[in-house]
Amino acid sequence: MADGLDEKVALVTGGGRGIGANVARELAQAGMRVAVASRTREQVEQVAQEIGGLALAVDVSDEGSVARMVEDTEADLGPIDVLVNNAGVGGPPGSPPIWENGDPDEWWRVFEINVRGVYLCCRAVLRGMVPRGEGRIVNVGSGGGYLPPTPGGSGSTAYGPSKAAVQRFGEVLAAQLQPHGIAVFTISPGLVRTALTEGLGDDAPWTPPELAPRLVRALATGRADRLTGRYIHAEHDDIDDLAARADDIVAEDLNAIRLRR
Repeated sequence: MADGLDEKVALVTGGGRGIGANVARELAQAGMRVAVASRTREQVEQVAQEIGGLALAVDVSDEGSVARMVEDTEADLGPIDVLVNNAGVGGPPGSPPIWENGDPDEWWRVFEINVRGVYLCCRAVLRGMVPRGEGRIVNVGSGGGYLPPTPGGSGSTAYGPSKAAVQRFGEVLAAQLQPHGIAVFTISPGLVRTALTEGLGDDAPWTPPELAPRLVRALATGRADRLTGRYIHAEHDDIDDLAARADDIVAEDLNAIRLRR
């Protein structure tokens, strides 16, 4: 295959629908052997059947469930070359402000899935990647983790902060893994129309749904590994341009979230 991905193995969490399902399809089209994981087995079975992949049920917030997912993937498909951490939740819609009647357990559940889930999946997969000295991890972030909030707005106080944590986690992990030849990226898929965002309506500035999967495919090839630890936007960044300017981007600390004074 032109991408060099033929017969390589990818594991995509949150792959039963929306962005994750489209990423799984894109990687399969590139020739990869893909395991698709989600809490909803019926959804992943449908996607896996469509792409000739492996369907797995997983609770990414549960250590044992994640370990079984990784073990089953490697037993069936082989060592994992690419992990895509897409599983995530946005929190209950219409949640009241935290000083009213919000449920602390529901609030914390967003972090358990969005942050602990990424941590557990990375931890489990890296136990194979590090000894092999190769692999790539793509964490799906969100503009909710860095865009300015609307004064008086009703946005979740859990979702945005959880995605900010994913970005910083990925950046620090990338630095730890550089001596081991493993790249870690955080991407923003843009405002993709999914079940999570459907409530924004027809007039929202929707991002074409094919852009995030194409970006993940490009990152899976390794041609942008010099950008490990960087934050890459599926709609606003041209990955080929970034890869060509990678040395300057690293030297100038671009595509990063920083406090500027």
